[in-house]
Amino acid sequence: MTAVVAILLLAAASWAALSARAPGSTTPKLPALVGDKQYASAPPMLIDPQKQYQATVKMAKGGEFVIRLYAAKSPLTVNSFVFLARQKYFDGVTFHRVLDGFMAQGGDPTGTGGGGPGYRFKNEDSDLKFDKAGVVAMANAGRDTNGSQFFITFGPTPHLNGGYTIFGQVTSGMDVVRGLKLRDPDEFPTYPGDAIESVTITES
Repeated sequence: MTAVVAILLLAAASWAALSARAPGSTTPKLPALVGDKQYASAPPMLIDPQKQYQATVKMAKGGEFVIRLYAAKSPLTVNSFVFLARQKYFDGVTFHRVLDGFMAQGGDPTGTGGGGPGYRFKNEDSDLKFDKAGVVAMANAGRDTNGSQFFITFGPTPHLNGGYTIFGQVTSGMDVVRGLKLRDPDEFPTYPGDAIESVTITES
């Protein structure tokens, strides 16, 4: 009988300890969705900057490419991108601006170049440079106006250094990126850009 009581007391103590830890182990509250792909605020920190993250971008027309995300160097930016990807924000969104020899820009749900997720966040400066093809960075309307739009370079673009947050690098599938349909919004094209089917995030 004494042994049974001891076991019950131990079990009760263990349950109490787990219950006491529960509030601290809950997932941070996500920002409210206040419209079509519009959020009330930027997400809380959901990633671990010490972990490795990559995004696999699958295109609706076929093909995919992989982006290594620089969580340690650009944690705010990677956190936002990962949040949006996991919310399927980019599904169906097009690369609305693709300029030959320069870059491909996407992430705007309106497809106009003027849309975003309903929140903005600041630039993150680092030692990363626009020194090669496949650099992934945030598009903006001026410093500290980052939202959901991003671009991928087709080659070195040193004139962009210091103006945009670099948060990733295409590690495979650059041929798919180069094969995106050319489209310049300033020329009022009558056709949409190539659409993203899905963005899958993996962490390790």
